[in-house]
Amino acid sequence: MEEIVAAGRRKKAVASVRLRPGSGKVNVNGKKLEEYFVGEIQRRAVMAPLNKLELEGNYDMIVRVKGGGLEGQAEALRLGIARALVKENETRRQDLKGYGYLTRDPRKRERKKYGLAGARKRFQFSKR
Repeated sequence: MEEIVAAGRRKKAVASVRLRPGSGKVNVNGKKLEEYFVGEIQRRAVMAPLNKLELEGNYDMIVRVKGGGLEGQAEALRLGIARALVKENETRRQDLKGYGYLTRDPRKRERKKYGLAGARKRFQFSKR
């Protein structure tokens, strides 16, 4: 195995994951994982597929992520990692699917409609 590339998406965030055998280094947009995702919950979400399969420390990852906020980026990255792991070994699909890591969250931001303050919010009504 030389290198496996997979993509993950969530809302407006897109993550491209390069997975290769190594010592567990994670590089996100040129920074360490701890520098890019400051929150502990986000780091746990990103590394969840590796933790569940007890593979943490077996792979080095180079990740490019753009768009959206940090939370959307973290979930996009989680999906990308899960897809890369399945590409490497198809027998992992059932385990990751059971945890819900291979499901792409389809929810997106609803567009603003004309005549309204937002997507659904209306302007304040004045009777007089």
